[in-house]
Amino acid sequence: MTSRDAVPDLAALRPRLPSPLRESADGRLERHGVRLLLKRDDLIHPELIGNKWRKLAPNLAAAAGRTVVSFGGAYSNHLRATAAAGRLLGLPTVGVVRGQELAERPLNPSLARCVADGMRLHFVDRSTYRRKGEPSTLAAVLRAAGARDAHVVPEGGSNALAVQGCRALGEELRGRADVALVACGTGGTLAGLAAGLGPDGRALGVPVLRGGFLGAEVRALQHAAFGGPRGDWWLDERFHFGGYARTTPALESFAEDFEDRHGMPVERLYVAKMLYALVALAEEGAFARGTTVAAVVTGAPFTG
Repeated sequence: MTSRDAVPDLAALRPRLPSPLRESADGRLERHGVRLLLKRDDLIHPELIGNKWRKLAPNLAAAAGRTVVSFGGAYSNHLRATAAAGRLLGLPTVGVVRGQELAERPLNPSLARCVADGMRLHFVDRSTYRRKGEPSTLAAVLRAAGARDAHVVPEGGSNALAVQGCRALGEELRGRADVALVACGTGGTLAGLAAGLGPDGRALGVPVLRGGFLGAEVRALQHAAFGGPRGDWWLDERFHFGGYARTTPALESFAEDFEDRHGMPVERLYVAKMLYALVALAEEGAFARGTTVAAVVTGAPFTG
């Protein structure tokens, strides 16, 4: 499917929706009266995993056969998912990569996967990348990348379309959990999740980046998607473990233990931090006894 103005047939990719919701016993939570559900968005599709499917699907439909351009760093999960979507649907894709210096180096496994899936990479210097949200800078980048008429998806995939797509995640959990917990990068998944939960559910976001900027981003995304705030949500900024792509031996040990306990692979940069926060918050007494918490598994480990 490559013709211009043709809507890609996303149903042909056979997404597993709604994603599985499985109760999972964990003594560390049970002793505080907390019931755990694992929302396995990592099982939606083997290549468009978790919130990547929910964010990308509406954007791919909106692209209507045009080239899809998106942005990310050298290890971007989002760029890999966008490249995979392009291959699966026959859509041309361009990845604008942060760091002009990377153009002179061998591709790392993440970027090599993007290229293998047909994505054309365009490297930009870090100053330009920081200004990519400015219309004049974006236009210049698109011209330089030979993609002036492309459908642009922002870094991390979070825009109004993505937030609307993530609302279905909250709707799938409505009435099933008191609190839905999700790791956050750019805030789109949390914005949509909270909107879909309904009046009796609360969403808790665990940012994986430092900076304290995410609350404003979530509010802006909800305004763009819905015209104003939606749902009951809050953030706990304490569990970034040093920032994006940072881990520690303690986090690695926790993730390995969780894998052993629950028989589930744990992605380290997002999911492990969210699960660590869940256990820590339960031990702090953050959840009333009898609370059902749904932990959203938004991704899977990258195997290179």
